[in-house]
Amino acid sequence: MNDSSGQPFEEACDKFVTWLDSRVVAAGRGDGLERLEVDPSRTFWLGRLACEDEVRTGANDERSERLDPCAIGIRLRPAEGAPWSMTVTVRARAWVKDPKEGSPDPDRRWWRTGLVEEEIPVVVGADGGFFGGKLLQDAFAAVGAPGLTAEIRVDVEDWHREPELVVQLVNTSPIKAPGLSDSHLYETQLEVTGVLTVPFQLEALPDSFRYDRNVPAYGINVGVDVLAPGIFRTSDTVSVQTHRPDYWNSRRSEPDMSFAALAADPIPELTALVDALTEYDDEHWSTTALDTRHATENWTSAMRAEADKSAAEIFAERDRLLAGLELLRTRPEILRSFQLMNQAIALSAEGRGYRAWRPFQVGFLLSAIRFLAEPGAEAKYVDTVWFATGGGKTETYLGLLLTAAFFDRLTGKRMGVTAWSRFPLRLLSLQQTQRFADALAGAEMVRWDQNDLKRTSPFSLGFLVGQAGTPNKIVPKPEGDEIGPDSSGMPDKYRVLLHCPFCRDENLTMKFDRQRWKLEHHCMNPQCPWGQRALPMYIVDQEVFRFLPTVVVGTLDKAASISLQQAMRGLVGPPQKLCSVEWHGFTYATRRATPNGCLVPGCQGTLKPLPMPEDRFGPSLRLQDELHLLRDSLGAVDSHYESLLDHLQDRLCGTRAKIVASSATLTGYDRQTEVLYRREGRVFPQPGPHAGESFWTVRKAQKLRRFVAVAPRGVTLEHVSDRTLDALQSCIRELKDYPATVCADAGIDRAHVKGLVSLYGTDVVYGSTLYDVEAAGRSLASNNTVDGINVEQLTGQTDFDEVRDILERLEKPEEKFEDRIHVIAASSMLSHGVDVDRLNTMVMLGLPLTTAEFIQTTARVGRRYPGLVYVLHKIGRERDAQTFRHFDKYVSQGDRFVDAIPITRRSRRVLALTIPGVVAARTLMIREPASKQRLSTPAMLRQYVRDTGLTPAEEAATVASVLGLDGAEDALHQEQIMEWVRDWFADLEDTASTAKYINDLGDPSPMRSLRDVEAQAPIHD
Repeated sequence: MNDSSGQPFEEACDKFVTWLDSRVVAAGRGDGLERLEVDPSRTFWLGRLACEDEVRTGANDERSERLDPCAIGIRLRPAEGAPWSMTVTVRARAWVKDPKEGSPDPDRRWWRTGLVEEEIPVVVGADGGFFGGKLLQDAFAAVGAPGLTAEIRVDVEDWHREPELVVQLVNTSPIKAPGLSDSHLYETQLEVTGVLTVPFQLEALPDSFRYDRNVPAYGINVGVDVLAPGIFRTSDTVSVQTHRPDYWNSRRSEPDMSFAALAADPIPELTALVDALTEYDDEHWSTTALDTRHATENWTSAMRAEADKSAAEIFAERDRLLAGLELLRTRPEILRSFQLMNQAIALSAEGRGYRAWRPFQVGFLLSAIRFLAEPGAEAKYVDTVWFATGGGKTETYLGLLLTAAFFDRLTGKRMGVTAWSRFPLRLLSLQQTQRFADALAGAEMVRWDQNDLKRTSPFSLGFLVGQAGTPNKIVPKPEGDEIGPDSSGMPDKYRVLLHCPFCRDENLTMKFDRQRWKLEHHCMNPQCPWGQRALPMYIVDQEVFRFLPTVVVGTLDKAASISLQQAMRGLVGPPQKLCSVEWHGFTYATRRATPNGCLVPGCQGTLKPLPMPEDRFGPSLRLQDELHLLRDSLGAVDSHYESLLDHLQDRLCGTRAKIVASSATLTGYDRQTEVLYRREGRVFPQPGPHAGESFWTVRKAQKLRRFVAVAPRGVTLEHVSDRTLDALQSCIRELKDYPATVCADAGIDRAHVKGLVSLYGTDVVYGSTLYDVEAAGRSLASNNTVDGINVEQLTGQTDFDEVRDILERLEKPEEKFEDRIHVIAASSMLSHGVDVDRLNTMVMLGLPLTTAEFIQTTARVGRRYPGLVYVLHKIGRERDAQTFRHFDKYVSQGDRFVDAIPITRRSRRVLALTIPGVVAARTLMIREPASKQRLSTPAMLRQYVRDTGLTPAEEAATVASVLGLDGAEDALHQEQIMEWVRDWFADLEDTASTAKYINDLGDPSPMRSLRDVEAQAPIHD
């Protein structure tokens, strides 16, 4: 987008981000201010230095000194021995307070002095020394701040492998002195010139053939900029600019990856893609290529071994693409499924500004498509799409999902679940759900045009999140927290879709159809190709079970219901029967409320046989989004339930689902997938020969995000957050109200003002805890200088319908700026699946506990336009302090700082929680249908156990096998399982027991959610 003068909008955004950053830094340092009405030491958080005596008096450890330091400095590694000669330049100011009488501005008695700027020659030997004290004392007196003193202090640390020079500016002023208003120095800066140095090697990371570990210098309480070789200058913040990727890195022309081309005749274009990949891999990964790099880059033997291992994985990946291409050539039903998928994606992408795949997306589809031809062999692997957030991971596995759905239909699976997709957060992103709905709507429109598919069931979507978002069931006469047709908010509060997936119209209405007992979305656009029928979307749990939509999306924790209600059986295998009443759907176990097994209240229908072989009801895919979040207790619990799901599908259908995952941050994926799924892990794409570069991606000049690390001094983090957000909001209002002045200052054409106000007018403040988020919202509301800042919260506690409304307001803001959302206070709920182009500035309250959370969260801003992220370090914490020290590498090599996922399936505490679920699920899903009788009460089950001769030893052995705890090293786990199962059988045989239902047997009862674990703590083998 260009204006009439030709300035690209992208350039205007970049200049505006630079201007915003300069204004925020100025607010933190006091740049440009001449007078203040308040104490500057309680106002500014950058560039200030407390006096040494005050720090020594109040600080008893290094942590305290970091909170309000008395020195800034630069750590260097000299290239030559002593003595060392250099020039040290000091810049600083002071703030002085007028006496009560005689002040020229009685309301603003604090005034800023002129700039002290002194060049101090330094020649230092092995003992270090002190320099410039008298010169600096006289300079402060000359600008009107007598009593202030400072000095350059050079320490030589000779206990390292190589000597290191530490050059510091130290505030040596007295705490109090006659006429001294404030002992702090302000706007301090240190510059060192003339010393020849060699770089440090970043100790936090190991050697790698892909990465540069060189660090020119380290800052002490500051960042360091290298202005030119041998010239180092301190900076109050550390800025790191990242750049957007390009998705083709080959000398060959990029093949036509458009949906249209791949729908028409994909083989030539896919062949060209694989040929280009082969050429690139041979050029960069052959033994000759690695030998050359080994010699020229001085690799160690360990680095060469790492490169050889990576090369083997690269060529194995290429072989999978070749195998996928061969399947498309030789298997007509796979080729047709791929073509129909591309037609569907083309329809779902209409009006969104893209008409083609990125090459890596097609590469993944080729590499994974073998599971259609050889489901048993490929089920042994978990294939993970591993790409930067915003690269298109969701669309990638949607392509695979639709290919599988068409393949199912073409090979005889006329209905039922093709894929069950789980998201690890408590509240599923509505935007993610909409993407699934749009893709399936495209597939449904394609299905209409295929004569051989018209008689199969419509492609549909199920939304399985439970009572926190949508009803578990709708009952005629609700009690307690049950939902009825006339309950408060019904049906409008349960709208899930943001727009019609068929026509994009936002005019949707919710209806409850009493005859069909369905909660429905309806599009009100008379031109919608779907017409006036209910959209193929099921959002009530029982409706999902009744109709078994093609794709079920939901929250991970919902998997626990497999042990609680037999209707979950349709997600792993066949339901029991089909109700004879139209629109009642599949039936399950008989219960008092459902005497014929139909889930529609009061149904009087009869039961019909299933319209499809039972073994075809098992899902082809289980999709796991954001795999890295399955860690600690949640991951341990899920690992047991994943094994349970596999066991049930195998017993009911004789198949195993293919598991596909996605993540932007993954370290140790091979162990994680082995623990979670008892399968081998594979990632796509494999990393390239250099950091940030592979066949599939290369950095380009276009800017992505500017990260700014801030280590606040002398004030609270909340104060800095408030002032930063206040400055950002002040700037956007200044642009809106005084566009000519701001545009001239920032170098922006005025034609772009409206777009900039829209894109940078909403800030995000992110907290890792709910307390931080709520406190930030309250604090900003009461501590800002800008009137009318509208704050909204997005956390796991935000009501479902409120989340939808906030997302709608963000996507389509109010016409008047004053009516818009100006600040979003968000928790981790924001960090996955929220894609809003208008979120481009963020203030992060402290460094998140994991690097994965940092990467995922900051990726929510700057998704399309240059973003700006302030990371306010809790500098008293050791981890934050260390990260601030090497923030550049932390951002540029972030994937290397991601910790391996802490997870084990051998936690005995977790096992105590999951055994009841395994036993209950086996009873509900396997024993009861096989017995052809109700087993819902202890009396009924007791008789079944006696009749079949089931023993505790037999059941305990099966449970241990299901959970993969049947090895020789698992003796204690087997003993724990045996003990619980024995107690369960004893409760079952106790005729005096007060247990009313089978889930009342044993202690504890089956988990109601995978999150029903005590406060999470890391667990290890």
